[in-house]
Amino acid sequence: MATEQSMLLADFARTCKAAARAFSLYPGTHPAIGSSLSRLVASSGRLARHGPVKLAVHKELLAIEGRSPLRPDPSIGELASLLHERLIGRLTVHPAADAEDWRALLLLLVRSPDDLIAGGGIRQAWTLTGRNHFEIQEIDYAEVLRERGGSDEVTWDRIIAYCLEGKKGMLDAGALAALLEALADPIRFSKLVEQLQEAVGPDTTKVGVRVAALLQLMRTAIDAARTQGEAEVHRAFETIAASCSRLSPDMMIAMLDRRQAANQEEADLVSAVANRMSDQAIASFMARAVAADRRGTERLAHALEALAPDNDRKKGIVDLAREEALQSELGAEAGFETMWEGVANAVMSYTLVSNLTNVSDEYGRELSAARRNATEVERVSDDPPERIQAWVTTVTEPALAQLDLQMVLDLLRIEGAVLQWEPLSAIAASEAERRTLTGDVTGAHALLEALVRETKTDGRPELRVAATRAVDRLGAGPIARHVAMHFREVIDSEVDRFNHLCQLLGTSVVRSLADTLAREENAVAIRRLAALLLSFGAAGRRSVEQLKNSPNPAVRRTAITLLRRAGGQEALLELASMLGDAEPEVQRESIHAIVEIGTTNAYSVLHRLLLEADTPRDSALRELLSLRDDKAVPLFSYVLTKGEPKGKLIGIHVSMIEALGQMRPRPESIRALQQVLARGRWWAPFRTTTQRQAAATSLRKLGTPEALAILEAAAKNGGRAVRKIARAQVAQFPKREKSTT
Repeated sequence: MATEQSMLLADFARTCKAAARAFSLYPGTHPAIGSSLSRLVASSGRLARHGPVKLAVHKELLAIEGRSPLRPDPSIGELASLLHERLIGRLTVHPAADAEDWRALLLLLVRSPDDLIAGGGIRQAWTLTGRNHFEIQEIDYAEVLRERGGSDEVTWDRIIAYCLEGKKGMLDAGALAALLEALADPIRFSKLVEQLQEAVGPDTTKVGVRVAALLQLMRTAIDAARTQGEAEVHRAFETIAASCSRLSPDMMIAMLDRRQAANQEEADLVSAVANRMSDQAIASFMARAVAADRRGTERLAHALEALAPDNDRKKGIVDLAREEALQSELGAEAGFETMWEGVANAVMSYTLVSNLTNVSDEYGRELSAARRNATEVERVSDDPPERIQAWVTTVTEPALAQLDLQMVLDLLRIEGAVLQWEPLSAIAASEAERRTLTGDVTGAHALLEALVRETKTDGRPELRVAATRAVDRLGAGPIARHVAMHFREVIDSEVDRFNHLCQLLGTSVVRSLADTLAREENAVAIRRLAALLLSFGAAGRRSVEQLKNSPNPAVRRTAITLLRRAGGQEALLELASMLGDAEPEVQRESIHAIVEIGTTNAYSVLHRLLLEADTPRDSALRELLSLRDDKAVPLFSYVLTKGEPKGKLIGIHVSMIEALGQMRPRPESIRALQQVLARGRWWAPFRTTTQRQAAATSLRKLGTPEALAILEAAAKNGGRAVRKIARAQVAQFPKREKSTT
């Protein structure tokens, strides 16, 4: 809907809700009633100034002519819930509605839904008032019950209503019987717990209210089971513990916090249920939470820490949860393994505040619960939305994460004693790893910078040794693996941020990067990791030994790239050892790398390994001969001038001679062809003739003045066989016009 109409509706909802609250708290003659009605008449008049307004009532939303408000407003949701609970499907407000009309309607709205239904429904009650400036379209209650699935659900509604009221009401015999039947079937009882968790009613948006109702349900169920004997009580506890796998992380945390409640009976009840939760039940709770959020939230990690603080047990639970998630729709989604790796790391690395600092357990729990308490405050709508929003922004996850970061940075900065600073550096290193895993490169960079600063000459000398140890441990830790995981997915513009993070650690991270690269399978990540390794210069190139032995051919080719950049005799020997690789692509890259180095030593290595070996390496030779890059000219020229070939190498030499005729002419290639044309052995006429003809043809194809001059000289002054071959090529020269004077 339009902005103005959205604002008018929000103002009307706020005023109407406040008036309903006044009617529920004060007698009819109280001054607050009169002022509330005056404001409501004015607000509804503004909303309906152009004619009657038809409000469509949804569960948590009011719509006008099929249009929803421009932005959510808590007051609109609360008024919608109030009307919906009393089965109002549509409310038409006329411009002429006065204070007495509103008084009559509000007196109905403050009655309980059950009371209205027992009296025939709200529409009938409104008709009996005799007022006519509102039109109420009532929801068909019988149809609602049919849609919700039958008598079981209706009975459960009574059970849930009783639990929400605490100990104020009484649960009838039929509902107790249904509750005992549900206890005998864990699946049915789990559905009852789910329905209670999602119940709609006054204040049910507050986690504390829903947890209180859940505990009331547990108490009622156990009391009912106790009438059947102790065996049934034991089974009831087992059923309740299994059903807790359906709770949300918020509900689970709030329930577990009751273990420290002042009410000892309540604390014992929660402890008994939590202690009976099996590893499989906790794993089901985790799998459901991950399926809902598609990530490992801090609330989930907090709940698991409270349920299973032992790391070995927690690891087993995470593995069980992964197996369950694999069997669900979540397991069929692309990127499941990567997502779950992040979830597992987030969960396993989470520690309660009380475990990180030397504070009491009680204070640690209060710190850990601060965010949830702040969220509860956010749900209270007595204050203006803008004020609430300002408060909420101070307790959002990003805001709290920034406060955590700043606290650690401040402690690193102000603490000067080694005994106190070193444990802080371990916390900072762990936090840097966690932030790298979650993609918070800015936070991780700030922590690393604080540690690395103390290793420099301008750092504090007394902290240098401890800081160096912390940085070295970070470099050897999982940061390289976290970076590789992000390299698989981030866009190119984000890569530099992760590169800077690793470069800040210095050469201590090189070995870990090389080890990660040697195991990597993703082509994009391999390319990015290789570029990052090269940025470390000589230290990065020295890691090539790890990459040479990788089972992944793409990683072995990366090793070749590093060696090519390194150059020198040591790189040549390493490249030569890779010419025998079983993967043709690796052989090809090795040959190209040696040719690109382009030194006499490089040509000598290729000549010795490929052309002077007892058994020439056919696949590598074919790759060598297929080179049509001008960089191969010096190599071919070098090989042709190193003596006459024999046996199988004759054909290889001829192929090189022919290749030189198709490449850009260079002085060394012309000299090599001239040497081949002139040399020969009388006892090997066929071999000599084949090479001479190939050399003459290549000289003619080069067509430079130097090449043509060599052919003309050979045609005049060479031996008989050479003259014949040269004249045949000279005859194919294009005729040159005689110069005129």
